[in-house]
Amino acid sequence: MGKTSQKTTNTVYGNTTTSNPYAWAKTNNAGTLSGFQDGSALNSVYNFVNGSIDSLLEQYLNPSLNSTTNQAKLNAFSDTLNRQTRSNLENSVINPLSKRNMLRSSQASDLYNNLSNQNISAIAEFANNLLANSQKDTADMLTNLLSYYMQGANYLSGMQNQSLQTSKGNASTTSQQSNNLLETLIPLAVNSALKISGL
Repeated sequence: MGKTSQKTTNTVYGNTTTSNPYAWAKTNNAGTLSGFQDGSALNSVYNFVNGSIDSLLEQYLNPSLNSTTNQAKLNAFSDTLNRQTRSNLENSVINPLSKRNMLRSSQASDLYNNLSNQNISAIAEFANNLLANSQKDTADMLTNLLSYYMQGANYLSGMQNQSLQTSKGNASTTSQQSNNLLETLIPLAVNSALKISGL
């Protein structure tokens, strides 16, 4: 009769919580859960990328001057250009000539109109360059954001591994050896027969 036995091992992982200011991980017998700490930079990047990826991809595929970023750049350029060129024209040309009575009002109006036309041309050129560079700028931003996003994912993976290793170290293991029923019963039957026969 062949010997058959079964060994049953049951491992119960210790409940473990691993955390730091950036992330947390909890492990128990059901598995490991992890996440970013609320308010951490990793959590902010994760939420921003998840909430913005659709619009960023749309900006990449269809660049537009109407995007928030391009509008901000265009407005800043226009405001600065208009303010500085008007100030330069007034301080360097119009005011000195007016003080010497060397400038008529119609000439001043012509100077302002010329300045306005030059600024419109400069703004149009800036807008064309802005639109041309918009796709590259959006691609660069996506690359940076996804890099930070993946750093966060890798960080969480490390937290999960640390929690799992700690939990394994805190685990309790029980083993039970069970033999074939006949192997258990035969020695009992022999002992009983020996007792009955008086041996």
